[in-house]
Amino acid sequence: MSENRNIPDGFVINERRGPYTNHNGPFYIKEEGNKWIHGAYILDRHCNAANIAHGGMLMAFADGVLGHTVYYKTKRAGVTIKFNSEFLSAARQGEWLEGYGNVSHVKGDYVYCDTMLKVSTRNVLSVTSIFKLRKIESLKKIITKKR
Repeated sequence: MSENRNIPDGFVINERRGPYTNHNGPFYIKEEGNKWIHGAYILDRHCNAANIAHGGMLMAFADGVLGHTVYYKTKRAGVTIKFNSEFLSAARQGEWLEGYGNVSHVKGDYVYCDTMLKVSTRNVLSVTSIFKLRKIESLKKIITKKR
């Protein structure tokens, strides 16, 4: 499948992710209202032998959605410390996958959040997660580190 598909209006390539995620993309993002919506076409390399999105790919995508959501809400980076997922439906090669995160609450350095990945109106993956916010001192080391 070609990567030169028509990307839905408003989405731009998201290059502000880590090397692992950038390698597995391309992934897209758009700001709408008070949230960032993430999207991707399911490509051949995202699929298992049945030509449906590999569960690991879906979970990694959802983790990125939630990481961005935590940052959007708190203006601090976090690390995933709990990740519960439920597979609800398949995402097939060539379909546009989309999702955005919600923060239910922040308690100290812990952020409780969730996302639902969808293809059109079909729910694909439900995730609830907890992130621990990184200390400002440790973030300075990451920000200045050359990739």
